This record gives sequence, C-alpha cells and structure tokens, in this order.
Amino acid sequence: MLKVSEILRVKGDTLYTASPDMPVSQAVQTMSEQDIGSLVIMEFGTLTGMLTFREIIRHMHAHGGNAGETTIRSIMDDAPVSVSPNTSADEVQRLMLEKHARYIPVMDGPTLMGVISFYDMAQAIVAAQQFENNMLKAYIRDWPMDGAPAGNKS
Repeated sequence: MLKVSEILRVKGDTLYTASPDMPVSQAVQTMSEQDIGSLVIMEFGTLTGMLTFREIIRHMHAHGGNAGETTIRSIMDDAPVSVSPNTSADEVQRLMLEKHARYIPVMDGPTLMGVISFYDMAQAIVAAQQFENNMLKAYIRDWPMDGAPAGNKS
C-alpha cells in the first residue's frame, strides 16, 4: 500500500513557508515566482495554517482585485487537515475529496515534513498503476503454456 512517505521521497524536500504576518501581496509574489499553489504558514516553528490560491482569490474578489495591506493571518485556512508520513494514499485521496483540499501538510508530530498536492497524488497513482500493469504483463508473459515448464515456451 502506497504511503505518504513514499510520495514525499519521490517528490523531494523543497518546502515553501510563510509567517502569518506576511502581507498577502508578498505571498502572491512568492507563489507566482516559485510556481506553487500553496504556502504552509508557520509561527514559532508550529503549523498555524495554509494559504492557497483559493483563499487569495476569495479575498481579492471581495476587495476589488486588490490585496492591499492584508496579512496572511486574516485570510489563511487556520485549521488545515494534515496527515502523517504513514498515512495511506487512499486516505489522502479521501481527505482531499471530502475536505476539498488540494494541498495537505504532512506532519511527523510537530515537525513539518512536506506538502502533498492533488497533482502529487495523481502522479503517484499513475506511477503505481503503471508499475502494477507492467508486473501483470510480465506475469502473463511468463505464464506456463500447456504444461511446459515456465521459461520454456515452445
């Protein structure tokens, strides 16, 4: 069964964080420059929220397309769902669908290990299905024919 720790290992350990008192305009700039859809919001070494383009778009829509002097704290999701490195990929999928979450922080106790995105999940599932498909094809290819010993297909 595919685990979050395996997805993070393939994804790498690049992580983008921000403080809750950072201006939203600076967060937008960071997200745009780094081509990322979320920032993990940390304060005093503790996860305090998530900021995604969803929260930014809602804020900008309500304020005429202007981020103004607003801080992340006022628009972030201050109770994001999180998972552990041992969480199964199936559980992450369920949580993402149930909570409408495109980004989920991975916590090992109080330590932030990474973020799993909807894209990361799709990529991992496709890779796992491709691996399983290749294994099944190899199994079928090596299937003994008419009582002949395996590997000796006459």
